[in-house]
Amino acid sequence: MAESKSKFESMREWVVDHKLRTVGCLWLSGIGSSIAYNWSRPNMKTSVKIIHARLHAQALTLAALAGAAVVEYYDHRNKPKPDPYAKYLPYSHKE
Repeated sequence: MAESKSKFESMREWVVDHKLRTVGCLWLSGIGSSIAYNWSRPNMKTSVKIIHARLHAQALTLAALAGAAVVEYYDHRNKPKPDPYAKYLPYSHKE
């Protein structure tokens, strides 16, 4: 009987398979929520609100890229390593 994966493990696998989509979605949600927050502050110019939203989304994107790098590093370290001498071994022939 196959073990079912935890919700965290299945989410981690999806993020590993779709890194750029994840970073893009985080960027969109970051800029959207930052614009919504800045629009609630009436004493700022519109251009300043947009600049702040872009800066917040940029910081969130950098954090997401750093997180993706950590996941990639973790997967690379825990992946079984192939035999380094396999390419030098002769092919097996059926007799």
